[in-house]
Amino acid sequence: MTESLFTVYPQLDVAGTVTSTFLTERTILSARNDDVSGINIAVLNAFPGDVTSYFAADKMSNDDEHDRNITNRYPPEFLNSLNPSGLPPFKLDLKIGCPIMLLRNIAPKAGLCNGTRLMVVRCGARVIEAQILTGDKFGNLVFIPRISLTPSSFEFPFQMTRCQFSVRLAYEMTINKSQGQSVKFVGVDLRTPVFSHGQLYVALSRCTSGDHTIVLLSSDASNSTTNIVYPEVLLQ
Repeated sequence: MTESLFTVYPQLDVAGTVTSTFLTERTILSARNDDVSGINIAVLNAFPGDVTSYFAADKMSNDDEHDRNITNRYPPEFLNSLNPSGLPPFKLDLKIGCPIMLLRNIAPKAGLCNGTRLMVVRCGARVIEAQILTGDKFGNLVFIPRISLTPSSFEFPFQMTRCQFSVRLAYEMTINKSQGQSVKFVGVDLRTPVFSHGQLYVALSRCTSGDHTIVLLSSDASNSTTNIVYPEVLLQ
């Protein structure tokens, strides 16, 4: 896996290699959030520099806070361990020069929209300074504040709020998040096969050249992977 990563991000472990253009031109794609998180952490560990860790503040919604039974059943330590879809992690580790992705619309007119990729320029105590990597605002420097976030879907029998920077690491992203983007170098991690209609097509069509697309399969995949297509959703 490490060799595949460094094919997409060559010399990532060499100081001074990473620039905004370097990050804009490449990405790794996976079908599941769990795989994305694992690879992002592995790449960040290989990237030179000091880690800055940001810890979130989690709490129940106002209604649930008054329910003593729910509060006792789900203490703060339990909330901290959760990783709901669409929320940043409780512990967010970043380095200067690493790519991140916004998880919410913060300032659309300034280019800060859900799915925008950026490069960390400075890790402040209260804000993250970053450079936009995508769209017509490419190269602009922006400041990302902490905000209070709630999960977009109800995965738990209670409602929680997490105060954190609304970003995740973005060396790798999910296939669904990559829709509409085109890059020069793409690694597609298919050790976990795709699970919905059109995902494989989206993953393999993100790169501007087939010669720059790298596909990683599981050791028992026999050089093949699953392609899920639902004929009923295709135009007749």
